[in-house]
Amino acid sequence: MNLNSTMPGQSNRIHVVDAFRGFAVMAIFLVHNIEHFISGIYPDAASQPGWLNNLDKGVFTVVFSLFAGKSYAIFALLFGFTFSILFAKQQSLGKDFGYRFLWRLLLLTVFASLNALFFPGGDVLLLYSIAGLVLFFVRKFDNKTLLVLAVLCLLQPIEWYHYLRSLLDPGFTLPLKQAGALYGEIGKVVASGDIWEFFKVNVTTGQKASLLWAIEGGRFMQTMGLFMCGLWIGRKQLFLDSKESRGFWLSALIASAILFAPLYELKVILMDNNTDVVSKSTVGVAMDMWSKFSFTVVLTASFMLLYQKLKFRNLTASLIPYGRMSLTNYVSQSILGALIYFPFGLSLAKSCGMTMSLLIGIVVFLAQVQFCKWWLSKHKQGPLEGLWARATWFK
Repeated sequence: MNLNSTMPGQSNRIHVVDAFRGFAVMAIFLVHNIEHFISGIYPDAASQPGWLNNLDKGVFTVVFSLFAGKSYAIFALLFGFTFSILFAKQQSLGKDFGYRFLWRLLLLTVFASLNALFFPGGDVLLLYSIAGLVLFFVRKFDNKTLLVLAVLCLLQPIEWYHYLRSLLDPGFTLPLKQAGALYGEIGKVVASGDIWEFFKVNVTTGQKASLLWAIEGGRFMQTMGLFMCGLWIGRKQLFLDSKESRGFWLSALIASAILFAPLYELKVILMDNNTDVVSKSTVGVAMDMWSKFSFTVVLTASFMLLYQKLKFRNLTASLIPYGRMSLTNYVSQSILGALIYFPFGLSLAKSCGMTMSLLIGIVVFLAQVQFCKWWLSKHKQGPLEGLWARATWFK
């Protein structure tokens, strides 16, 4: 398979990936604005009119239902896809990209630390740099084995192991969850407004909390599964417009749309409304991950199919430069968010409800899009993308 050959629709395939990556980064940013970048600081509901409180609740429900847990999943899927492109390119030159990729993952931890300075919840890029190791080990596996391993990870084996242990051993207790307590410590530092303590706690306690939360909440295994799915999609050229890819995405859309409703209902029963700690933290978490994965497939398949329509391509054209500079935008979002919401900046978290925060996010996103267009009119890559590429290849 040569992913670099000139084929009909090849540039369109690249465009749809850039646009979809831009969509994911935009969605992440909007969620983070609603969360006030996990500051834990919000205005007192009693100080706002009732209609605004209701509107805030509606905004929260819509944004989180559409994007929370799904935008990061899309980002992970495309991370695996990008690896497939880079690996195939080096393979066509007779080289093994695997060991260079390990160096690239190490470099990613630097960007993770930079982003974590401004983001109290720790940074997902650190999770990617660790979970990404799976791509090194499976890079030469055949497609069938790769897909089987991806499915096994997506099934959430750790949660099922703990649940079965609890059934077989009445004295079994779940591992103690630590992320929540760590986030509580971080919240106190954020509220203090001490910028140096803020930086310190973010890159230490914050990163630890983020990794523990990913493990405790099922995201670590899901991320590895999504990485392998992205690699498999790249090998199968399913982001290339063809009869086969359209058929695949249509089937994926129908299947995932049918599965989402019952999976979400099971998640509500077993996680949200469950009083049994063991099943809530095991089977409930698995249902939560499965429902989010199914909706992620709905979003992905819908985007791929809609992108065949000219009106949709025109509507999402601005997401292409935004997606090409995804790393730059992702890190700069955290910096801007900290300056907007935290006490050492404008401290707007205490006065902005979720509706206003969403509007702020949209305005900043549109400004970022204009910056991306300007930058890419003068450069081939975004600032951090170029730095990552040069450091990867020692150029």
